[in-house]
Amino acid sequence: MGFGKGLATGLAIVWLFAGVANAASDRLAPTGHWTAVATGQASTPPMGWNSWNAFHTDVTEQKVLDSAKAIVDSGLAAKGYRYINLDDGWWLKRRASDGRMIVRTAIFPSAAVGGAEETSFRPFTDRIHAMGLKAGIYSDIGANNCSQAFGGPDTPNLPEGMVAEREVGLYGHIDQDIKLYFGDWAFDYIKVDACGIRAFGSDSAKVKSGLYRALDPLIDTKEIRRTDIPAVRALYQQVADALHHTNPDNDYIFSICAWGSADVRAWAKDVGNVSRTSDDITPSWTRMLANFDSAVGRSLYAHPGSWNDPDMLFIGHGDFDEHHLTEARSHFALWSMLSAPLLIGYDLRQAPQPLMDILGNSDIIAVDQDAAGNQAVLAYDTDDIQILVKTLANGHKAVAIFNRGLAPAEVTLTAHHLKFDGNAPVALRDLWDGHSLPAFSGETRMHLEPRQTLIFDAAGTRSLSDGLYLSEMTGRVNPAVDGVVTPQPDPTIHRMITPWGGTTDTGEPPAYTGWGGAQADATPYRQMLRINGTAYETGLGVLSNSRLEVKADGQFRRFVAEVGVDDSTFDADDDVTFSVYGDGKLLTTSKAMRFGQPAQALTADVTGVRIVELVARGKAGKNKTPTVVTWGNAALLNK
Repeated sequence: MGFGKGLATGLAIVWLFAGVANAASDRLAPTGHWTAVATGQASTPPMGWNSWNAFHTDVTEQKVLDSAKAIVDSGLAAKGYRYINLDDGWWLKRRASDGRMIVRTAIFPSAAVGGAEETSFRPFTDRIHAMGLKAGIYSDIGANNCSQAFGGPDTPNLPEGMVAEREVGLYGHIDQDIKLYFGDWAFDYIKVDACGIRAFGSDSAKVKSGLYRALDPLIDTKEIRRTDIPAVRALYQQVADALHHTNPDNDYIFSICAWGSADVRAWAKDVGNVSRTSDDITPSWTRMLANFDSAVGRSLYAHPGSWNDPDMLFIGHGDFDEHHLTEARSHFALWSMLSAPLLIGYDLRQAPQPLMDILGNSDIIAVDQDAAGNQAVLAYDTDDIQILVKTLANGHKAVAIFNRGLAPAEVTLTAHHLKFDGNAPVALRDLWDGHSLPAFSGETRMHLEPRQTLIFDAAGTRSLSDGLYLSEMTGRVNPAVDGVVTPQPDPTIHRMITPWGGTTDTGEPPAYTGWGGAQADATPYRQMLRINGTAYETGLGVLSNSRLEVKADGQFRRFVAEVGVDDSTFDADDDVTFSVYGDGKLLTTSKAMRFGQPAQALTADVTGVRIVELVARGKAGKNKTPTVVTWGNAALLNK
């Protein structure tokens, strides 16, 4: 039996009682406040450099410092790249006497501050800070880490010592390690992997050999129903709590790396600042598509303070090197439209200038870092062409037209895609080279080469002149409760020949959980919003028994929507009541509505209201088959 069995059982008991308490307190009851993460330094997506894609575990202090110097000398630091993050490979062991982590001084010589077991990263972080940068560190939520799980016998810099000394993850040491990393060592960022609660079951060959102790897996990446979601969340919440207590100045970033498993779509936004949506990226076009797809449908789950993370940039390697600039530009533009962290994973000591030009494109960085914090929404979606639109803080739109395929394409962009008036001129400025295109009204045609992404700043007259559709302000909408009872794998993510399995197995089944979550301008299952045959090209799609929080911040006067059970629903017998609350007080409610009934118009005075909450309550406490509901044309108006 693994030594994690007791904790897993204990956590299950804790969450059982928590579930009873939640049921009693009614999760759909309005709270009057925003519940997504507001702590940490992630008002915009973090930018910087990470050692993994460049060096894997063969990392050294000099390599990191040289990379930091390149960030500064190249001007990238001045453009926002400020986090210099160590990944796996830095540790030697955990000290047997008191559990303190020991740095591998053979590769980080400045950490040698005393005897063989007296080490400190403080000289290293002091040097990073003296350069005007921030320092990040890596750990695992389990007892052991990813290189120990998946590295081979030739993997450099694996932890050493007795079995217990090689347990370098946070498991059982969360408060101790976080205090060390952020207090004594003065790090500013931590990435916490989850291999330790995935790969060290009693049937693991490395466990059987006696190399590591067993820890009963809490995550099964292939089957969500074999994952202990409450236990995984509870462990990450312990890290969040420790970070909060250790950093009263709020100067930290917490990156959760559970690869889109364990239903992190639903809860990571409430726990950490960054959450991985996929397995590791590799320097191949098809893997980039898989990682992009894992995040592009989650626009309502990203906000200032917490961001979707499709993994680090792989610009500089493989299909994204200096010989594949079209692909490298697409990778960069798409990550910026996703409001993803921009973390360079390349040996900057040898970076060709064309790659540095991509990474340093100020206009596209500005799209990623836009203060409104709206992740782009799919305005057009096929396996060949996608059009993404992102509302910017200045009222403009960023629009990216993405050719996923291997053939040239002719694409028509419409003012309607941008939610602009089709009779008014629309001005486009190319964000790759800065030139302005001739203004168009209605629509314009563009040519795209294979794998090309065009990206523009678009200025025009809004089709909704006196406010914002909620699907335009995704960074201000939080699915506090999205109605998903049984998390499901998402079948819309590109599936590729895996770099770690080739074609020796049966292929890559859908794995990342997120299917059925709240969507902007679509149902939770990517259908057009429709109520009783009437289509809505804008709105929010969600399941019943859901509660959406909307930051109005006292800036609007009226909420409007047309509500009803969506035509795509699985449960045609549910009765759903739609209610609108302002700062916890009921403003308006609908009659009970069923499938096949016309939409009902809702309007509410939200003058002075800071948090609007949209509740769709079904007749059952649990959806045995999901009821799909639509908030059609949902908007906040100024008059």
